[in-house]
Amino acid sequence: MYEELKEILEQGRRMVFFGGAGVSTESGIPDFRSEKGLYHAVQVYGHRPEEMLSHSLFAAEPELFFRYYKENLIYADAKPNPAHLALAKLEAQGALRAVITQNIDGLHQAAGSKNVLELHGSVLRNYCLKCGAQYDLDYVLDPAHCKGQKGGEGPIPRCAVCGGMVRPDVVLYEESLDQSVLNASVRAIEEADVLIVGGTSLVVYPAAGLIRYFQGDKLVLLNLQETPYDKEADLCVHAPIGEVLSACVL
Repeated sequence: MYEELKEILEQGRRMVFFGGAGVSTESGIPDFRSEKGLYHAVQVYGHRPEEMLSHSLFAAEPELFFRYYKENLIYADAKPNPAHLALAKLEAQGALRAVITQNIDGLHQAAGSKNVLELHGSVLRNYCLKCGAQYDLDYVLDPAHCKGQKGGEGPIPRCAVCGGMVRPDVVLYEESLDQSVLNASVRAIEEADVLIVGGTSLVVYPAAGLIRYFQGDKLVLLNLQETPYDKEADLCVHAPIGEVLSACVL
């Protein structure tokens, strides 16, 4: 099976990779949608993960939102794993045209990938809701820049320019994907001769629907569990994605 994947990777000239949470779990970033993540969110915060990361909760209870966000979605010390590094190598070789990711951790760029389309944004970018001032991750994690909902100590980052609330540049539940990023992702998939889908269950829409735009030669699925598209793929590998890609990217 690995030999078949090696052959596909060697022959591909306009390859695109589309990945989800499973790409980063090998870097120690857990999938908050997992059964463990669901149990933790409900037991500790009183809401499901989808509720904790919704626009509604962010608007109504920003203090609770930022507490969950900082405690569960920020892994500042995480490093690129073999999957990220292999994809960066494929791009450097000129075979991989784009990485489309549902992840918000910035690890593809840290590994060296240049053309990364972040469907759900990035924790590394933050902006003031009032004046638009831009901030990095270190700023929003620094307690000196944060307050509570009614003042005093708390987890809500505040703008150094106008005092407005600083929010992460990530797409929350109930919010639309960035249309320009979505359009670029569709174009990349439409033009690809090989589409490699990894670390995603392909059940979360609208991102999961992107696979329907693929008209190329080979569809490869790399995921620990089966997906709804396994029967449509030319090759399915149910194994850790970092292990697979590091063994097959030469």
